[in-house]
Amino acid sequence: MKWLPLAYLAGSGYAALRFGCSTITVQRLDPVVEPGNAPSAHVHQVVGGNAFQAFVDPSVDVGKVANCTTCIFSEDKSNYWTAVLYFRARNGSFKRVGQYPNAVFHDGQKGGMTIYYTQESFTSNGKQKITAFRPGFRMTVGSPTITTLAEAQGYKALKYTCLDDILTRGRETFELPKAPCPAGIMAIHHFPACWDGKNLDSPDHQSHMFSTTKGGFQIADPCPASHPVRMPQVAYETMWDTTPFNDPALWPEDGSQPFVWSTGDTKGYTTHADYLFGWEGDSLQRAMDSDCFFQRCADDRPGGVLKIQTPDEQNACALQRRTVEEDVDGCKFLPPFVGRLDGSGDN
Repeated sequence: MKWLPLAYLAGSGYAALRFGCSTITVQRLDPVVEPGNAPSAHVHQVVGGNAFQAFVDPSVDVGKVANCTTCIFSEDKSNYWTAVLYFRARNGSFKRVGQYPNAVFHDGQKGGMTIYYTQESFTSNGKQKITAFRPGFRMTVGSPTITTLAEAQGYKALKYTCLDDILTRGRETFELPKAPCPAGIMAIHHFPACWDGKNLDSPDHQSHMFSTTKGGFQIADPCPASHPVRMPQVAYETMWDTTPFNDPALWPEDGSQPFVWSTGDTKGYTTHADYLFGWEGDSLQRAMDSDCFFQRCADDRPGGVLKIQTPDEQNACALQRRTVEEDVDGCKFLPPFVGRLDGSGDN
């Protein structure tokens, strides 16, 4: 299945955001799950504001602390991150898989991800008020400790698509594709959108939220009484460019798939994502209260309500300093991917 052009998706309903963010850093930091640890247990690829560091104080408004973002909407200083995908060569070395921009984006995005904020669907909020996240809010979805398919299926909105081309959709799987994909692998992360209305975080970073999503961009079920507040449906799409490794001669001699998450997982079960809210002021609420759609939410378009920046401005945003200095691009990892990185490797 392929998506229709965006013009056919837009209706007369409610706001939906879809925008690209360039990579701001690739390193072992996780201020949500492992605050203060440098390094954290495994490597992450991160997009968004430049306030990202080993510890991000929950009492601080990130939208005020960060002074730039790698996202096209300049008021979004949030951070979004997932684990990193690697190719394991026959000689045991690893190479980081690159990322490329999604379809229908401007030229210039460097790596990164596609970020979505939707409501009930692309054209409706189900006649509900959509409440924007608050400063200090954070959440995760998925788990780096999952070891079975049954556990992975408990997160029905975390899947993969083997891409025939950049517009391929559907044919989602809970496991990494077992054969070369012509245009790479898309990793998909949909977060829960029902909030308990009280807690900006929880000990497991998930219990303050409840998921009623059915996967994909299908209309979600109503929120339960325990989590009655409908918030935006946040989703990530990461386009992993596995095409440089599609030569069967590079794959393991037994034919097994050679891609591995930075968690050490070769099945795909540990796919997970973190979200740390950082929109400036009321900008996200302003967007959710509007009827703007995707790129037309930019204030240089009729009806647009969000400030937009140029690709050069987007890509100029950088962290003030790198916290963990190590080779994360081509390396030999010490099992189980939690020790120091030991040297570099080639295919």
